Amino acid sequence: MSTNESTEKTLEEIKKRGYNDDVLPKTKEKRDMSAVNYFTLWMGSVHNIPNYAAVGGFLFLGLSPFNVMLALVISAGAVAAFMVFNGMAGSKYGIPFSMHLRATYGNAGAKLPGFLRGCVAAIAWFGLQNYTGSQAMLLLIGKIWPEFLQIGGDSTFFGIRIPGLIAFTIFWAINVSIGFGGGKVLNKFTAFLNPLIYLVFGGMTIWAIRVSGGIGRILAYEPTGGASQSQPSFLVYLMIINAVLAVWAAPGASVSDFTQNAKSTRAHAVGQTLSLLVAYLIFAVSSVTILIGGSIHLGYQEWNILAIIEQWDSLPAIALAMVVLLMTTISTNATGNIIPAAYQLSALFPRHINYKKGVLLASVISFLIMPWKLMENADSIFTFLNIIGAILGPVAGVMLAQYYFILKQKINLDLLYMDLKEKNKDNPYSGINVNAYIATIVALVVSLSGQFFTSLELISDLSWFVGAGISFALYVLLENRRGE
Repeated sequence: MSTNESTEKTLEEIKKRGYNDDVLPKTKEKRDMSAVNYFTLWMGSVHNIPNYAAVGGFLFLGLSPFNVMLALVISAGAVAAFMVFNGMAGSKYGIPFSMHLRATYGNAGAKLPGFLRGCVAAIAWFGLQNYTGSQAMLLLIGKIWPEFLQIGGDSTFFGIRIPGLIAFTIFWAINVSIGFGGGKVLNKFTAFLNPLIYLVFGGMTIWAIRVSGGIGRILAYEPTGGASQSQPSFLVYLMIINAVLAVWAAPGASVSDFTQNAKSTRAHAVGQTLSLLVAYLIFAVSSVTILIGGSIHLGYQEWNILAIIEQWDSLPAIALAMVVLLMTTISTNATGNIIPAAYQLSALFPRHINYKKGVLLASVISFLIMPWKLMENADSIFTFLNIIGAILGPVAGVMLAQYYFILKQKINLDLLYMDLKEKNKDNPYSGINVNAYIATIVALVVSLSGQFFTSLELISDLSWFVGAGISFALYVLLENRRGE
């Protein structure tokens, strides 16, 4: 019997065990994502409002503007390596993130890390991104129709004014519709978006250079009010790389949801690498240039890109820039939040929830948590995101260690998709992988220690590296000792 025939027979057996199509391994005929699709996939996820705000923070760390640009490009290489290596299991076996987790933590053990990534982090961040995007939409509507901002007067609905609630609902509905379309709609959306990114952010970069008096003034700019150069440059580089990796901790952990559709391993490896490197090269130059050039032009430091755009005299230019920022937020939300959340809900409740039901459930929850209330206290939001990032760093370390050093890149699909009604002690994917939990929890405690002890603040600044590194090394050590 050929390998393909054997695989088809295995899939037929798996289908009889009650799994829905969304968590089944993708067969070759269903894998339709080429290198070009992966090249366009992450472009829109880089140029978003929170990322521009992060660059404003990086400029206060003591590096020159040029070195901040260089650090961002190096960060892109680190993210690309993470995405490619952690996505290999998905591309080789056609399995989604939920089953990749099962191959790492066991059938029962996969539920907690899966819930944290696919439900808590994804749904909450989906709501927060929707609120951030709705603020851009509100500014745009206000420029075109000023009276809209007066609807309802000063009355509020659960802490948000009526115009803001309308803008949020509209933008939320757009994001949900993209989520329902899944990867196929997302591919078409990003293919349309990418040329606009080059046009708009390229134009904004040229504008910033012109109004600031030249690229020389931008590269020589020194922000005021920031920390002095108290850290070695190489450490500041690591802090920036760690911050960028933390931003990608969630989509990087669940990247198999996308690589399972790859036509080949080479397709996603080449496509994702070029996508992130090109996107971050453009972003590094444009973000630093626009924020500094805009600040020089305004006469004061302004790290909110929306506030810079709002000061322009041309309404068509404002509208185009705002629309592209809205579209990049939608792209980010789809790839990093709603699609992983839907897949994970489907995996947690395979007999009751499929992908589209998962999108609907996750979207409703993201609305009900009232993200505008969370945005009232910025510190609590960043604390929440830092905690989720600290959790997912250790998860990523264990996933990589398991696939490459323990499983040797070999997964038994028949055992992985075991009958949930049966318990088999001889099945390596059954129950809870205790060593994986020990490594994850120990790494999590260490990576979070900097949040509670001032003397360990450096660990907090390098939390993803610390968490992933400790969990990786500890898990390999524990598994090797068990094999002795």
